[in-house]
Amino acid sequence: MSKASLEALQPLKKDSFLVRKFGPEGFEAPFHFHPEYEITYITNGKGKRFVGNNMSGFSAGDLVLLGANLPHCWKLDAEHGPTPGAIVIQFSKDFLGAQFFKSTELGTIHKLLEKSSAGMRFTGKINEEVRLQMHHLQMENDPFIRLMGLLKILHSLSTTRSYSLLDKNKFAITHIESGFEKINLVYAYLVDNFQNHISLSEVSKSINMTPNAFCKYFKKITRKTFMEAVIDFRINHATQQLIDTDKSITHVCYDSGFRDMSHFYKMFAARMKMSPLHYRRQFLGEIN
Repeated sequence: MSKASLEALQPLKKDSFLVRKFGPEGFEAPFHFHPEYEITYITNGKGKRFVGNNMSGFSAGDLVLLGANLPHCWKLDAEHGPTPGAIVIQFSKDFLGAQFFKSTELGTIHKLLEKSSAGMRFTGKINEEVRLQMHHLQMENDPFIRLMGLLKILHSLSTTRSYSLLDKNKFAITHIESGFEKINLVYAYLVDNFQNHISLSEVSKSINMTPNAFCKYFKKITRKTFMEAVIDFRINHATQQLIDTDKSITHVCYDSGFRDMSHFYKMFAARMKMSPLHYRRQFLGEIN
């Protein structure tokens, strides 16, 4: 089974934080987490972004801030257009001292970092502003100017209201022994396999639990059943396919992991309060 792996980051040239530009290889990382905060701007490419138990589509211009130990990965679509790329900043909360972000002058940034535990997606004019700031930061060699550049980016993000929280249940691992490690294993499995047949016995066995014990454990931690989580992933994928492609409803059904059209229609209507066709037409503006 795939698992949410711990990624150990090694600062370049002994810098206190990392700024890196990635090509297609940057999208090959598995579902993973690390204690550093992360700001990611997608310069090119489209696909699906997994943050905690949230799955959303992404495309060029996508800007997110991830809190410490929040599992995540980006998966490219098979047809993703221009050469994919991203600019990524990673830093620890105490890289300037344990109390630095708690100072009065940095109060808004401190609140920003607290919110980021759920993952934050930014929209609107702030994206282009931060894109330019990140580009300049990535090109800058002077250590002091780089530090000021990072603080400026954080300040920009902390003063905008144009954002949404990605994982409102705050799925972050707070401690390796907290019990959330097992849930991360499960979600990593779903990230890789929600379009395929899902075996409850295989999932429960992989984390050394009986199916019954696993179901109770999963419900206690996530407040939903395991199959509800599977359906959420599949419906989320289906809505994106209905919006972003002209694939037939039947194709979308099977591509999303459903094996029965009637079940797909029933689950879609229960989640979205309308049929798949109605959802597509409404999004395209064909109906009100």
